[in-house]
Amino acid sequence: MKLLVVEDDREAAAYLVKGLGESGHVVDQAADGDSGLEMALSGSYDALIVDRMLPRRDGLSLIQALRTADQRTPVLILSALGEVDDRVEGLTAGGDDYLTKPYAFSELLARLQALVRRARPEQQQTQLRVADLEMDCLKRKVIRAGQSIQLQPREFRLLEYFMRHAGEVVTRTMLLENVWDYHFDPQTNVIDVHISRLRAKIDKDFQPPLLQTIRGAGYCLSDGAS
Repeated sequence: MKLLVVEDDREAAAYLVKGLGESGHVVDQAADGDSGLEMALSGSYDALIVDRMLPRRDGLSLIQALRTADQRTPVLILSALGEVDDRVEGLTAGGDDYLTKPYAFSELLARLQALVRRARPEQQQTQLRVADLEMDCLKRKVIRAGQSIQLQPREFRLLEYFMRHAGEVVTRTMLLENVWDYHFDPQTNVIDVHISRLRAKIDKDFQPPLLQTIRGAGYCLSDGAS
């Protein structure tokens, strides 16, 4: 991906540029809102990462100017302002996603990938496969190593999300928002319970285990080959 980071804090910007570059992306950087707006309008970017508090032009004003110019590039807002009203204001201004500082880099990267996928819609696959684990989304069937696996509706939805993001780190926040439709943390162990049940069905009697816990980051469904 070709990305533009608009961030005035030198250390924060350097961290982002370095991490995104090491992840294989081409990254430009602007240190204020006016420069960011000029670069966003003149460049061809897959996504923008915009800090909310910027000199010369704040992040929300930058995004509003982009949308007024009919520039539809996906924008991920970064901000230390994390209250519900702050997030609503950012999304209403034209942002596509909102991530509160401090953040996990793995989540930022996953959110960027999701934004770009949504901006380039493709026909969604109905047959999914990871190693010897297969899912037929239309027939609602799951098979591993030729054996049928019976899942409850929420387990099926959880596994489908993992399989559509195979090889990627999936955070608890992503699961709450996309599997449970929660846009807040209910402070329960609902994810842990369902992950445990899902592991018991897809991994317990098979090798190798596919659903991994990534300490401090989230989970990853992978055959381990990548």
